[in-house]
Amino acid sequence: MYWKNAASAACLLLIAFLSGCGQPATDGPFDLLIVNARLVDGMGNPWHRADIGTRDGRIAEVGRLQGRSAARTIDAEERIVSPGFIDMMGGRTYPLLEDPDAAESKLRQGITTILVGEGTSEVPQNEDTIAGIPQAAALGVTWQTYAEYDALLEQKGLRVNVIHTVGAGQIRRVVMGEEDGRPTAEQMNAMKAIVRQAMEDGAVGLSTALIYPPGTYATTDEIAELAKVTADFGGGYFTHMRNESNQVLDAIREAIEIGDKAGVPVHIFHLKAAGEENWPLMAEAIELIENARTQGKDVTADIYPYVRNGIGLRSFLHPRHYAEGADKFIATLSDPEVRRRLRREVETTSDWENWYRHVGMNWDNVLVARVPDSLDKSYEGKPLSEIAEMRGSDSWTTFFDLVEARGVSVNPKSMNEEQKHLALRAEFISIDTDAWPMNVDKVSSAHPRAFGAFARVLAKYVRDEKVISLEKAIRKMTSLPANRLRLYDRGCIAPGMRADLLIFDPAKVQDKASFENPVAYSTGFDYVMVNGELVIDDGVSTPSRPGRVVGRK
Repeated sequence: MYWKNAASAACLLLIAFLSGCGQPATDGPFDLLIVNARLVDGMGNPWHRADIGTRDGRIAEVGRLQGRSAARTIDAEERIVSPGFIDMMGGRTYPLLEDPDAAESKLRQGITTILVGEGTSEVPQNEDTIAGIPQAAALGVTWQTYAEYDALLEQKGLRVNVIHTVGAGQIRRVVMGEEDGRPTAEQMNAMKAIVRQAMEDGAVGLSTALIYPPGTYATTDEIAELAKVTADFGGGYFTHMRNESNQVLDAIREAIEIGDKAGVPVHIFHLKAAGEENWPLMAEAIELIENARTQGKDVTADIYPYVRNGIGLRSFLHPRHYAEGADKFIATLSDPEVRRRLRREVETTSDWENWYRHVGMNWDNVLVARVPDSLDKSYEGKPLSEIAEMRGSDSWTTFFDLVEARGVSVNPKSMNEEQKHLALRAEFISIDTDAWPMNVDKVSSAHPRAFGAFARVLAKYVRDEKVISLEKAIRKMTSLPANRLRLYDRGCIAPGMRADLLIFDPAKVQDKASFENPVAYSTGFDYVMVNGELVIDDGVSTPSRPGRVVGRK
């Protein structure tokens, strides 16, 4: 029999296994009983009415359970009960190491599990790289492996589940430094050993960010060689591709080639066609992936539901300039002649990911999202052109000054709504925030996706615009990513599955964060359960920290 998707098969096989090998005991009280629910199971099936009983962190029974004994009973009152959402690009976990309550930005939009790691990841580290992590310095801790780092996370206490990839860019940084160049045989062996150690510690695959140095310097073959190591563990290749604009189709082909050479599945982070002149390429990109899947190639992708992306301002300059180290290059920006030469290059060339062209060569379309403490914080949330006026300067001078200041991130307007609709309707595309966990009381700026991506899908694209159904949207947030990450005990509602559960009224779910007011929690998720414990209880945060580092199965 052919199942609609592998996650559905995993859920149904688990049910069959439990039926044949002994179901969870049904004669004891439930830890929690949810009654009068409209259950959306995560597999794309139409909602149906059912009750759910949990025991020992798992779903014990689903069916007509009213009147059964339970330590606590919650009346869902016809609200939706669904699996907890899985964020396919959850940023970094350093904030959780310092402040477990930073998970609130995830939980308040229904996220119970986050995938972490891109080109840069928490592992590997050396003395130089860990010196740049303020949380490590503040806590007086160091680590080199995921075994060590994960122990620190769980010792601190997690409110959300975490799963890691290992970043090829971070591996390169530790073994080869920030500069361009091909690895020697000895360096390649060292990098492979790091990948193997990370996979042994539970990472789910290798990840890349191929527009950011030093990751951008890696060749296709170099990446494939590292990805081959993950194949021994059933891992995958996860990528922020080399291009997301005029060369996006070639970038997809490169990602597929890496998967073929390594013998691993491929997942593409935040698929997009950036730049108005490239918007029609989104349909071709989706078709290219569909055709690859038809040929038996296991390729998936994700998106975030916004038409502005988020990058470092320094990405507006060609990555080759950073080949000898970012600090060395940025130090040259005080030279007026260097600035004139770079401006000409940005205005006249397109053989790279030229974000200035993607925003229509208009600084009005570049919102400054975050600046370091050395700059005026009132710049945050304003277009670069307006900041230039505030400074009594021109936009290009302001641009170079901000790059020179380091640490400035921006939100370029580079996409359109049509490509979001196309992606949401594609069965193999899931959802991400592309943002790390944040505590609303401890940050002053962010991309609104950090606080609202998943709620925005349900509010804007499901309820208001009816682009896709509620059941299909929830599948994109649950069983689809769970299947890609091989989290076969999460992502759907069935006996034996982990009790990561949500209760919400789809008429009331709303993202509150905007580009004008980016730091605001989403609303409408009344109950959020992680591993059987409530972390949001009738709209109120609890002190419970039931999250776990979950790894490759």
